[in-house]
Amino acid sequence: MENKQFRVLLHYHYVTIENPEEYTQQHLEFCQSLGLKGRILIAHEGINGTISGTVEQTDQYMATMKEDPRFKEMVYKIDEADEHAFKKMKVRHRPELVTLRLEDDVNPLEVTGKYYSPTEFYEAMQQEDTVVIDARNDYEYSLGRFRNAIMPDINTFKELPEWIRENRKQFEGKKILTYCTGGVRCEKFSGWLRKEGFEDVAQLHGGIVTYGKDPEVQGKLWDGQCYVFDERISVPVNGVEPTVVGRDYFTNEPCERYVNCANPECNKKILCSEENEHKYLRACSHECRVNSRNRYISEHGLTEESVQERLEALV
Repeated sequence: MENKQFRVLLHYHYVTIENPEEYTQQHLEFCQSLGLKGRILIAHEGINGTISGTVEQTDQYMATMKEDPRFKEMVYKIDEADEHAFKKMKVRHRPELVTLRLEDDVNPLEVTGKYYSPTEFYEAMQQEDTVVIDARNDYEYSLGRFRNAIMPDINTFKELPEWIRENRKQFEGKKILTYCTGGVRCEKFSGWLRKEGFEDVAQLHGGIVTYGKDPEVQGKLWDGQCYVFDERISVPVNGVEPTVVGRDYFTNEPCERYVNCANPECNKKILCSEENEHKYLRACSHECRVNSRNRYISEHGLTEESVQERLEALV
């Protein structure tokens, strides 16, 4: 098979960065000079990003980063691609790489869960007295997850600690496994679990994307697709027995196609077929369908009469 001309790199590294605001601008200029596109977050505690570019561009990025002692050990998850996975190159400074907003912050360089390889994680999932906690957002879980994984009843990552505290009893005395897309969220979450007094905590090293590429486990016990934060939207994981677990928001039929609600005040991510996108004006509720700023209506130049006809057809 002929190699593709583009790549997508997923990477993060917890390391102290002095003057992160200054480094943010330097890193943006560096990425732009190479012709890369993507989204990178930089904080005092490290770097986290996804970028796309040609093989030559991404090779140069990794080689240059390796020359910097701070990022010499940074690991890259690499996907081949047909084209760029982003439209622009953005590098932003943030207080945290992942938003937990803890009163007593967690430094993964000091405390974090045990690292499990894909094989170790696969075997541990099947042991008694083990619970698997998904550390991602609800819409990511809806598209794909590990079999029997627990999805906390939350909307954002920062709500996770409080949910664990409220449901602490179901996890006490058990082995806790946690996972996320590439590993950056689990580094902090697993460390927080240890600081909360949970003793047996492990995380999937390298995250879901590494698990799917592992030649031994080949993504087994994963159902659905893995949500990614670029224009690909999702990537396959289970190479042995792929399944579809996503369900259309309107009909509950199998679906792996995400759209954002057309009401910009809502912008909720919903799984939706192309047919239902048009039928429901790409809106998650009646209120969003009739919102004056509905983007679907303006994008398709619909008149008030045609909108009313579609609304009446839904009654």
